Amino acid sequence: MPRLPEPSESHALGASTGAQDHGARLFEILACIGDADTTESALGLFREAVTALGADAGVFMSHLRDDATRTSLRSLWACDPVWAAEYASHNWFEHDPWLRHATHDAEPIRSNALKLTSAKEEAFVAAAAIYGFRSAVIAPAPSHIGLSRVGVLCIGSHQPERFEGEAYTRARVWVRALAMELHRWLLQSVRQELLLRSRITEAEIELLRHEEAGHSSKVIGAALNVEGKTIDCRFQRLNAKLDAPDRRTALRIARLYGLL
Repeated sequence: MPRLPEPSESHALGASTGAQDHGARLFEILACIGDADTTESALGLFREAVTALGADAGVFMSHLRDDATRTSLRSLWACDPVWAAEYASHNWFEHDPWLRHATHDAEPIRSNALKLTSAKEEAFVAAAAIYGFRSAVIAPAPSHIGLSRVGVLCIGSHQPERFEGEAYTRARVWVRALAMELHRWLLQSVRQELLLRSRITEAEIELLRHEEAGHSSKVIGAALNVEGKTIDCRFQRLNAKLDAPDRRTALRIARLYGLL
């Protein structure tokens, strides 16, 4: 991971006051997140960002929902680890108003402006408050594949009015940027994991591009100077690598995980 300059070394924003120093530090952190080569590095940068924002806790989640057989939730927790355990043990993702907001709206919002839709969502909010989210800013992170994969960042504070007035106006901009950088890093990480696990080759990714363009096996074969049945065999091997029943499903998986 590239070295972050110490706050005293930063001149990028002409930082001289506390607020400017924090802004400069946040800018440096955002610029480094995309180059984080491990989860530990990304989490360390995330924790620094939470501190620079003057917050007490932060959590970022990326939710993938394609169909009943392919659903996953990836997360980074810059907060009390007990909250992460509570979230998992209570299956809070099923009643998480932060995540629900991200699936319906791309705009940041304060937690006290969320309209809770059930008693379980109210219980979620009460539980989160114990672990540093008494007040919070929620920032969705949309992706190019729409609602099949969405991210959401929540930055929290024990102070009930921490994100009011100008404090919210400033935080909203930084939290939105941080959400997008964390989502970009996580998507890159998930993509790399799939490539390593499945051992998909560049030639197979090219097959998926042909499928995306609507080309038949015969057309693809002509382009690659092989028979159509050879293309069918190649797709069978590719489908097996992606645990897909057919080439259209393989294409959908490739899109979900950023292979194309």
